[in-house]
Amino acid sequence: MKLNLGCSDRHFPAPWVNVDMVPPADRIVDLREPWPWLDSSVEEIRAWDIIEHLPDKIHTMNEAWRALQPGGRFDIEVPTIRGAGAVCDPTHVSLWSASDFEYYEKGNFARERFRYSPYYGIRADFRILSLEQKNYPTKYDDVWKVRTILEAVK
Repeated sequence: MKLNLGCSDRHFPAPWVNVDMVPPADRIVDLREPWPWLDSSVEEIRAWDIIEHLPDKIHTMNEAWRALQPGGRFDIEVPTIRGAGAVCDPTHVSLWSASDFEYYEKGNFARERFRYSPYYGIRADFRILSLEQKNYPTKYDDVWKVRTILEAVK
């Protein structure tokens, strides 16, 4: 199974399952709640322009990791705090930077230095396969996004 989270009007053909809170998604799911997919049942997740709309970063990352198969891919594109796009949209409830993903990477110094991950509830173990920042100039300001592909380590 492959999930296209927060699909809105950007649907992908089968084998993708297009997921959103409202129709016309294939599955109507509130991603702020526990996700309905079984542990290790998902091959790939695309989350383009959605995770900034979810209030709990740790919940989001833990649920994606839980649902992904070992070696499963989590493809994320999110507005970054480097540009106005992260803060100008009133529906953005979490802010992300390129460095955020280090806290979910198994063995990364940012995550392991004080061994605090278990105390904050971080269970997700990913490997960062790629990470880049892109600039999308608009009429009034630049919108910067981070694109990363993570691999579930289990």
